[in-house]
Amino acid sequence: MAILLSVPLVVLFGLAYASYRRDIGRALRRIAQGSAIAETPCGAIEYAVAGEGAPLLMVHGAGGGFDQGLDLAAELAASGFRVIAPSRFGYLRTPLPRDASAAAQADAHACLLDALDIPRAVVIGASAGAPSAMQLALRHPERVAALVLMVPAAFAPRKDDAPAARRPPAAVWLAEIMLRSDFLFWAALRAAPHTMMRAILGTPPELVQSASPAERARVELILQHILPVSPRRRGLLNDAAVVTALTRYELENIAAPTLAFSVEDDLYGTFEGARYSAEHIPHARFIGYPSGGHLAVGRNQEFMAALTEFLESERISQLPPTPGDG
Repeated sequence: MAILLSVPLVVLFGLAYASYRRDIGRALRRIAQGSAIAETPCGAIEYAVAGEGAPLLMVHGAGGGFDQGLDLAAELAASGFRVIAPSRFGYLRTPLPRDASAAAQADAHACLLDALDIPRAVVIGASAGAPSAMQLALRHPERVAALVLMVPAAFAPRKDDAPAARRPPAAVWLAEIMLRSDFLFWAALRAAPHTMMRAILGTPPELVQSASPAERARVELILQHILPVSPRRRGLLNDAAVVTALTRYELENIAAPTLAFSVEDDLYGTFEGARYSAEHIPHARFIGYPSGGHLAVGRNQEFMAALTEFLESERISQLPPTPGDG
């Protein structure tokens, strides 16, 4: 009887594992193409380039890599920008150095721009990519034509010395367990997608359920493209250490025109930091939405329109095109 009962379980596991092998194989093939390695004084840096026009450095968030950067900036690459999307420290083929602070990562951004012969660029820092984007504007101000902070992990004064950024409780557990295995992460995506949306994407799943088909597809793409998670694990753990120990930067010294935006119900709590940063950075503008979660579900087109208007007002299109643009 025990043998008979175990047969269906074995069959189900076999089918699930075959599905996993198909999906992880597709994910591995996706990250194996489309990027290059720049050997710089700051170390090896993986990056990809898309689009033609004024240069834009897209600094990805947690769980990313060059692929997430390309996903986040796809509309910009299609509308007159040459998007440079690096993999930050510990993500994919970019090593995690001994000093993996936001300041060191900012220096690495500058090294990549040097390697690509780009004197100035628009810099977009998304989520956990915002600290190094802000540090780039502080440490290498001549390289930043404009700064955009998207749902940024940023300092804001909080009661009881609470961390500047927070993680949903489930995210802590997932970081310790799921990030150790591509299979476990894949299984969680299949078995508990709503939990993963909340814990990993910081977005209430009910917002995604009621969103348009295009927005649901955008969220699904971002979640699926975290696979494979194993070559991102070191970067994810480093990000967790960096963003939970953020201190106040010298915001008043950021000279680049700045646009910051966030959402009040972001489960990662970026709203206060984005607003505080915009209040203290000269020539900064803040856009806040009441709902949408960390991925600003239902707000994407509205934000992209505001971003385009901001870049046009700063005459960003007049930046010299990157080498090879013709």
